[in-house]
Amino acid sequence: MNKAALQRPLRGEPIALDLVNTEWNEAGQRQDLLLADEGLAVWLAEQGMPWPASPENVRQALAAARAAIRQCLETDDGNPEALEALNAILARGRVIPVMRGAGPDEAIEVQEHWRAAWLAARGYLDLRARWPRERIRACAHPDCILYFLDATRSGTRRWCDMRTCGNRAKARRYHHRHGR
Repeated sequence: MNKAALQRPLRGEPIALDLVNTEWNEAGQRQDLLLADEGLAVWLAEQGMPWPASPENVRQALAAARAAIRQCLETDDGNPEALEALNAILARGRVIPVMRGAGPDEAIEVQEHWRAAWLAARGYLDLRARWPRERIRACAHPDCILYFLDATRSGTRRWCDMRTCGNRAKARRYHHRHGR
């Protein structure tokens, strides 16, 4: 994987969307950050997770979670197969309430190679519980496959990034208006 691929667009979204956004289009080609160990390491580090003992198992689990979450996003959670796939990932772990010295807390119990995928799937549930579905959006650019949380006050964000997709759309409209 080249360094340009590691400079993926739209970092920092909630974990579920950040996982979905590990696939993007660049110059008409689909990119996948998770295919190479270097990309997997970058994504795991961004999420505060260590390098796993079995990276291939983690990669497969993340790919399954990414596909399930993307399918839920693309169908507004209306696809029974997508919900079944998401629920199958969620069934691999559980949250256990515990008391620690600092007070009430939660512990997550999940197989290590499913941990990142489970956290992303759980993150999707948290996102849907805290935000209206219409605030979780696909970029309006027709060639873009990225998703973002529109946390703006007005709720009118349309682009994953104004510097890339937003500017391309504005330039296309300008050229169309001026016959170029």
